[in-house]
Amino acid sequence: MPERGGAIVLIGFMGSGKSAAGRRLEMRTGWPRYDTDAMISERFGSSINEIFAQHGESEFRRREAEVLLELPRERAIVVTGGGIVLRPGNVECIRELGTVVNLTADEQTLFDRVSRRTSRPLLQGPDPAGRLRELVRERGSLYRSVADFTLDTSHLTRDEVVKAILARVELPRHDVH
Repeated sequence: MPERGGAIVLIGFMGSGKSAAGRRLEMRTGWPRYDTDAMISERFGSSINEIFAQHGESEFRRREAEVLLELPRERAIVVTGGGIVLRPGNVECIRELGTVVNLTADEQTLFDRVSRRTSRPLLQGPDPAGRLRELVRERGSLYRSVADFTLDTSHLTRDEVVKAILARVELPRHDVH
């Protein structure tokens, strides 16, 4: 097995706080932040919703795997899309990048957070709350199995999330601001 890198990799459900935590971790550490969804969107020149609609989920997942292979293994914050753990090859790559943190929240909190945005292609349809429950059942154990640790963000502020992550991840002292 290859040696693990020094990145902090955030995985978890949509609405768990990965993007917000990633931005704050970037500020606290000074490390570059890579958001896999944003990278894919930039390459296509389209939103994630448009990519799903025009090319389908399987093409999106293929591109997600490509982006993952390009990420640095040292001193980086990696924010992943919610479905990145669905491909077994991605799981291996994620683990090789560094410390994997599963951010989660209770279903109501997740739903409240994601319902504020319409850019969630997997929640389009007549019963978004039911679809979210289904995704939580399908992916919850997978996220936990991939992660080095899980952090419930339901009742934490964004700063508390970052402090909790940094308390569990070993960083060189001079890298925390």
